[in-house]
Amino acid sequence: MNSIDLLARLEGHLWASANILRGPVDAADFKTYIFPLLFFKRICDVWDEEYRQVAEEMGDPELAQFPESHRFQIPDGCHWSDVRETATNVGTALQRAMREIEKANPETLYGVFGDAQWTNKERLSDALLKDLIEHFSRLPLGNRDVGSDVLGDAYEYLIKKFADATNKKAGEFYTPRSVVRLMIEMLDPKEGETIYDPACGTGGMLLAAVEHVREAHGDVKRLWGRLYGQEKNLTTSSIARMNLFLHGIEDFQIIRGDTLRNPAFFEGDHLAAFDCVIANPPFSLEKWGEEIWVNDPFGRNFAGLPPSSSGDYAWVQHMIKSMAEGTGRMAVVLPQGALFRKGVEGGIRRKLLEMDLIEAVIGLAPNLFYGTGLAACILVFNKRKPKARRHKVAIADASRLFRRGRAQNYLEPEHSVEILRWFKKFEDVKDSVRVVSLDDIKNEDWTLNISRYVLPPLQENIPPLPEAIETFKAALSRCREAEEKLARVMTKGGWVE
Repeated sequence: MNSIDLLARLEGHLWASANILRGPVDAADFKTYIFPLLFFKRICDVWDEEYRQVAEEMGDPELAQFPESHRFQIPDGCHWSDVRETATNVGTALQRAMREIEKANPETLYGVFGDAQWTNKERLSDALLKDLIEHFSRLPLGNRDVGSDVLGDAYEYLIKKFADATNKKAGEFYTPRSVVRLMIEMLDPKEGETIYDPACGTGGMLLAAVEHVREAHGDVKRLWGRLYGQEKNLTTSSIARMNLFLHGIEDFQIIRGDTLRNPAFFEGDHLAAFDCVIANPPFSLEKWGEEIWVNDPFGRNFAGLPPSSSGDYAWVQHMIKSMAEGTGRMAVVLPQGALFRKGVEGGIRRKLLEMDLIEAVIGLAPNLFYGTGLAACILVFNKRKPKARRHKVAIADASRLFRRGRAQNYLEPEHSVEILRWFKKFEDVKDSVRVVSLDDIKNEDWTLNISRYVLPPLQENIPPLPEAIETFKAALSRCREAEEKLARVMTKGGWVE
């Protein structure tokens, strides 16, 4: 079976597993159960594969049991097959197996299975769990059956499907991959560089960085040990770690924790610094940790203390503090309000501009992100701008670049190519991009409101006013005729008196 057919089969099988849960389990919680099961099955199938290989090569099954023969250790009684043979209290057996595997692999897998309540029989009956386990058992997931690239793609497909199914909540863990790829391409990470996402969600931005290096024919293994992420939500941070493992990445650090209150990565007594910093943090987060930042021990309030009602510039300042001095680049998604809000945020924005850190501002189309119809923007920062870009900012209006969808809009590859071209050329484009000096921005009272610098083109073929009025009158007349017809039908049918 070729990789395309295999991927399609995998995707269909994995999505069908969610249908088994449908009813007792809310769609928003599918990921809490499906992802740990998929990962549990994968590592058990790989363990079996490793066992058979060593037993065949060495001619001694006992040697195949040694820890050195396996990437991950599976304690006695904790294999997939052990749980599959359990007749009653299946949830208890599952929970025990996962916890013991975590304990047996403390440096790599501790906490990776999340905190799903497998023993809640009101939600997960023995019959339902056995159906789910049998469903996964029909799918061989060893490396010889499914390579990490194919399995990783199937996993990403499932993450997106769950995001589609829970639109309002999905923004907490999923950024549209077209936006992610665009941000990564603007930062252009290289092999051997460090990459950090302080709000990493399911790990999509870190994975996109690896894929970018691979497509540039770089040595992706030189990124091993150089990928860093932090995520507050336990389930989401677990999904991110599973995501990287299933994509074949073995050496990374994803830490669960509150980045703004308790950052995870340090060099001595100060924050660690990275070559590429990238994130889509929660928009305008309230109660983000202002009380700690009043006297922040890491100096992250260097441009000002953000208001308690919005943590947008707390994320920005944390990320700037996390940029390496000579090579640091950064891309962040923010609501467009961050470009023009006044007060404290206006003062912080002015300071960042005066420090000449902002390289580009790109306004995106509305309704691209799950859970919000707001138009967002991408801000690109650079600790060492090229000489030709110093004291300048490229301001781009990409709000017309999207494909309209039923529930949300989509940034297509050709749109990303166009925006990336603007960023690389760093020159004026009629009706789309304007490169402005810091003096220009100062004259606009330090606002980055895109409409102050780039105006949308005037619509062509606008009908004369008398013609427009006649068109409106005709439409209104048709509307009234339709209402009268509906009233007659409803009266005749006895719906109204």
